[in-house]
Amino acid sequence: MILQIHPQNPQERLIKQVVECLKSGGVIVYPTDTIYGLGCDIFQPKAIEKICQIKNIQPSKAMLSFICRDLSHLSDFTKPIDTPIYRTLKSHLPGPFTFILPASKQVPKLLQNKKSTIGLRIPDNIICQRILEELGNPILSTSLPGDNVEDYTDPEIIHENFENRLHMVIDGGIGGMTPSTVVDCTSGECIVIREGAGSFMD
Repeated sequence: MILQIHPQNPQERLIKQVVECLKSGGVIVYPTDTIYGLGCDIFQPKAIEKICQIKNIQPSKAMLSFICRDLSHLSDFTKPIDTPIYRTLKSHLPGPFTFILPASKQVPKLLQNKKSTIGLRIPDNIICQRILEELGNPILSTSLPGDNVEDYTDPEIIHENFENRLHMVIDGGIGGMTPSTVVDCTSGECIVIREGAGSFMD
């Protein structure tokens, strides 16, 4: 199904509908401040497996991110972070960045990788933030499969291409074509490993 949600003033009943879908193990496509994302509740193993099937990847090898409402979830899913790194996160988030951080043991086992890292995103997008507020925990997220990024700006086209494999596509307007900037903070320094929509200033 496709849900049209107002990008500036999201309808409360529709946000609740999205959260019910996530809590029941649904896989959704939703808007961020960059490109549309493919997501599910991080505590729904079958939904995580479904995302990995759509992407044709193994969960432990996947480039998956935790989409959070704010930095309050940091201590839940990452190891203690040095003050300079925390300041960097605080000055860039919410925004079009993915920060790679050392994962804590509280990351669901299905998602624990050999590097023991997670990607952290806090998109500057009202629909996304309202879903996260209502859900109460992060969304697991990744990009849609394939290379034709132009198809992923239009939720109607996304719905046509993936409707048989998704529970819900959220239409929050036309999305962007440039993914987030990825910054690796696992060494104690911040190193840009993918230039994207965000301009990183250390």
